[in-house]
Amino acid sequence: MSTATGATGGLPIDALINQNTAANSQTSSLNSQLGETAFLQLLTTQLQNQDPLNPMDDTQSVAELAQFSALQATSSLSDSFSSFESNFSVMQSAGLLGKTVSAQTTDASGNVSTVTGTVKTISVINGVPEFTLADSSGNLVTDSNGQPLELPTSSILSIGN
Repeated sequence: MSTATGATGGLPIDALINQNTAANSQTSSLNSQLGETAFLQLLTTQLQNQDPLNPMDDTQSVAELAQFSALQATSSLSDSFSSFESNFSVMQSAGLLGKTVSAQTTDASGNVSTVTGTVKTISVINGVPEFTLADSSGNLVTDSNGQPLELPTSSILSIGN
């Protein structure tokens, strides 16, 4: 196990960082950064293993706690924004009811086509609004299996009246 040197001499900090990095190696760069749990593990390990004859500087402790507080605030803000974004897209989708839209769809074979119709229903699946279309006769537009074609709002190409 490798150890860090300097003010944290003898601590297994490198091992904790490497363990965290290895666990997240397949995630995006945002998700591979140290999270709250890893940060607390590092801070706790640092405090448990500090030299009693040469304790950590008070300003350094306060700075680390401020960093943790900022990390918590950022995580909370991110969660709140995700919730807001989901709620906003659902509310915005409700305005599509009765409108004529053109949307892009891909079938099971990977063929891309454009469908046009009047938005008949809006449903929320896993926080993502999806809609169904009715053709000019008022019948629901269906997929190749005869099921109503449910499209995400991100597939909309144009919106009419």
